[in-house]
Amino acid sequence: MEKWIGGILPRLIFGNRCRQTGLHTLSLLFLAAGATAGDQVTKWIILTRVMDPPRVIEVTSFFNLMLTFNTGVSFGMFQDFFASRPGTLALLSFAIASLLMIWALRSCLPGERRGLALVAGGALGNIIDRWRQGAVTDFLDFHWQGLHWPAFNAADVFIFLGAFLILTSTFLNGTKNKG
Repeated sequence: MEKWIGGILPRLIFGNRCRQTGLHTLSLLFLAAGATAGDQVTKWIILTRVMDPPRVIEVTSFFNLMLTFNTGVSFGMFQDFFASRPGTLALLSFAIASLLMIWALRSCLPGERRGLALVAGGALGNIIDRWRQGAVTDFLDFHWQGLHWPAFNAADVFIFLGAFLILTSTFLNGTKNKG
């Protein structure tokens, strides 16, 4: 904890590990905004065009469109705790997304920067849902032989892709440094 408070956090907030041009900064902001907008547009289409009235739409033998509202965190965990406190979870999520965006703007690794921007943008899409309706709109439902993966949305896809880019960038950069 001391290393985090004394070293990493100040570097994230105040330090500039790599000098970025205005174009780099703008491209990251557009990437995050694009992820947020893409998520919100898909949710708007689902809520107003596809799921009116709400129902289960079987797309394939393993994929449905199914409207659900998640008051908890990932995979619906802690729903009982956060159901009456959506503002608390939205505020906490916003703080984390803000730190991730600051990290993205300060990172030296292009893949890490893009990944962090995607994670922050996806998180912001879900934060908007929490503020607007007290829960996150989920509608993508994958299943196999009666087993269902928790329903998710486009924001979650952006978060996953961002995390994949961060891990890939970190792995590749670590390999280059050891070579």
